[in-house]
Amino acid sequence: MSAMWLAAALLAAAPGPKPPALLTPADLDPARVLPPPPAAGSTQAVAEMAELHAAEVARTPVDEADARLDGDTKNATIFAVVLGPAFDLDKLPATARLMALVRASEKAVVDDGKDEFKRPRPYIVDAALNSCKRNDDPLSSYPSGHTSMAFLMGETLARLVPERAPALLARAARYGQSRIVCGQHFRSDVTAGQLLGGLIVERLMTKPEFQAAFADARRELVAAGIAAKS
Repeated sequence: MSAMWLAAALLAAAPGPKPPALLTPADLDPARVLPPPPAAGSTQAVAEMAELHAAEVARTPVDEADARLDGDTKNATIFAVVLGPAFDLDKLPATARLMALVRASEKAVVDDGKDEFKRPRPYIVDAALNSCKRNDDPLSSYPSGHTSMAFLMGETLARLVPERAPALLARAARYGQSRIVCGQHFRSDVTAGQLLGGLIVERLMTKPEFQAAFADARRELVAAGIAAKS
């Protein structure tokens, strides 16, 4: 292969630019919509740590493996178990683009929240907690970004495939629970992530660019037989 052909092939294989976040702090400020996390040493904080220790004792190797897999999967493929094998984002470009917009906007909002609250991760608060994994940023517990992503994507897909809404949201809830199983987040982190995910989708649905991408994804999912016709 010539150098020119090799360069062209590499360019074609390279991932495209990440989409911009569609929300600004003026649209949604986590500091204004989320309550502060429980104070260190408070009754709720102590109860939340006790829940994590109980989850550690109760989890089986299968539970841990499933939770670890969820933790490593930060995209909409977590919902293939609900939507079936046809839900392959490599073959659904319009849906993949919508999910990329969702992810970019979610991460921007959640990162603002983490920077605002700077809650220590559970394993920082109690070194005896055997978490599945230790995050690079120890002050990033509140809100749970994994949970906000799962509920934002789940809520978006529930609007696209309303006949599967209960199962999609149940999958998002299981994904959020995996953060407890693995000792990555406190309960209030997960609750805040769920709340924030629901708020983000409501704000996104007001944005023309998101509305257009949503309509494209809806047509694609209907054509693929994943969503029922209206």
